[in-house]
Amino acid sequence: MRIPIVPKFTKLSLAAVLIALFASLIVGTGTATAAPLDYGGGCTLYPDNRAATVDSLRFRCNWGQQDRIYADAAAGAVPMGPKNGWVVRPPAMPEIASGIWMGKTFQTGPDGGILMNQITGARVEAFRADVYRGPSWIDGKTAWAINYGPSVLPIYDEIREVSPGVWLGFSWWHGMFQSPQLLAFVLS
Repeated sequence: MRIPIVPKFTKLSLAAVLIALFASLIVGTGTATAAPLDYGGGCTLYPDNRAATVDSLRFRCNWGQQDRIYADAAAGAVPMGPKNGWVVRPPAMPEIASGIWMGKTFQTGPDGGILMNQITGARVEAFRADVYRGPSWIDGKTAWAINYGPSVLPIYDEIREVSPGVWLGFSWWHGMFQSPQLLAFVLS
């Protein structure tokens, strides 16, 4: 019986593969996933799961937790393209808004751009707004400002990316003497 001769470089290659495999089992693969951010009571942001994050913001986070999540977030990336939207507060508004407002379509680059709101189940685009970085009306830190000045609506929104691909925002009536907060919403 003849024993095949294996060239040295093949033996070295095999040894390198086995060492790399063994090292990856001990150390790990090097691809880390971000840990969920737990705000208590089931209010959790899941960096690797947009749907679970949206569900948590809509149904498990109270107002104080939503405010803290917003305050903890940086402006993040500007949304691009169509984004589904959900009103999360005040009470009764999520049900009222669900048949009227569906989300926003962003036509943006890294420094902002414009958006159109998607209204009705047909997702008709209406109510243009300018999108740009600006100081938050809440805490003065940078947020994505959504200014409806170009349209007929005296409304101002701001958003921050609270988890990859998920934005939490607030909307105000931009009145002459006062600007009451109208609602909070989520985009994804």
